[in-house]
Amino acid sequence: MSLSEPIFDYEACLTSCARGDQQALRRLYDQESARLLGVAKRIVRDNALAEDIVHDAFIKIWARANSYDSSRGSARGWIFSVTRHLALNFIRDNADDALAGELNDDALMDETLPGIADTFEYRARSGRIYTCLEQLEPARRNCILHAYVDGYSHSEISQKLGTPLGTVKAWIKRSLLALRECMG
Repeated sequence: MSLSEPIFDYEACLTSCARGDQQALRRLYDQESARLLGVAKRIVRDNALAEDIVHDAFIKIWARANSYDSSRGSARGWIFSVTRHLALNFIRDNADDALAGELNDDALMDETLPGIADTFEYRARSGRIYTCLEQLEPARRNCILHAYVDGYSHSEISQKLGTPLGTVKAWIKRSLLALRECMG
């Protein structure tokens, strides 16, 4: 983003969406759809599914724009959380479907019921990410959250935090390694 570009007003855009302004939704889509698609792809690991999730996210953003509460966080963060939650719900729901499919498949029905432990372990481990994030230093945790929740690029994080780009990249790399180790 160059210094001459105007800053996008996410909160005003959501307020306009809540009033039924379709052009506001279009502006929001033009501003963030590519980043939201990236977030969804990282979670579901499938381009077509990620596109569907982003589509559903914009429908939900449109329908629920009036529920955005600025006291609970930034408008941009809310938009990203809508998308992230839809993607995570898709993963969770399909994990349940996969488990049901395994339980109904005669070829897999034996004494050990393969796959069940993995599915339950996945569910238990997904809650651990919050504990692992809390173990990171606040500046490093913020870098991770800005990158993977807000969808900021490394250079945007650097500008936002007033930290050198190389430092931001190093923090993110080390923090991801720490998270991977913590998640074990």
